[in-house]
Amino acid sequence: MEVRKALCLRSQCGTVIVNSAGVIIGRGYNAPPQDDISLRRCHRKHELDATFKSDKTCCVHAEQRAIMDALRNNTDNIKGSTLYFLRLDEQGEMKSSGNPYCTICSKMALDVGSKYFVLYHKEGIVVYDTKEYNELSFAYKE
Repeated sequence: MEVRKALCLRSQCGTVIVNSAGVIIGRGYNAPPQDDISLRRCHRKHELDATFKSDKTCCVHAEQRAIMDALRNNTDNIKGSTLYFLRLDEQGEMKSSGNPYCTICSKMALDVGSKYFVLYHKEGIVVYDTKEYNELSFAYKE
C-alpha cells in the first residue's frame, strides 16, 4: 500500500480510493509537497503560534494525494467511491487512525462525491458516510 512511501517523520499514512466496482482509482501517502524533504517540518508543530489557523502538518495528506490522483486519472469513477485510510506505527504495524478530525480532507472527499470514508480503530474497521465523517471532523476537539 502507499503508506510505505510516506515521508513524514511523525506519522506514516496511506490512502486508496476504490470505485463502486471495487477498482482502485486513487492512491496517496503523506509527504511534503512534491516529496521535497527540504520542506519537512514534521517535528516543528510546536513552533507554530497557538493562533495559527490552518493544518499544522507540513505534509500533503494521504487522502488529499489519493483524491488528486483519482481526479487526474479516473475523474468519471470517483462519484460514489470509498476512501480507505491507514496509519502505521514505528514498527510498521497498523495503528488506530483516531477519530475523524481533518476538515480539509473531509470537505475534499465530499466535494468529489466520495460516498464512504473508512478508518481503522482499536475496536476494528469503521465505515463512515462521508457526510457523517465531515460533521464529526468539524465537531472534533483536541
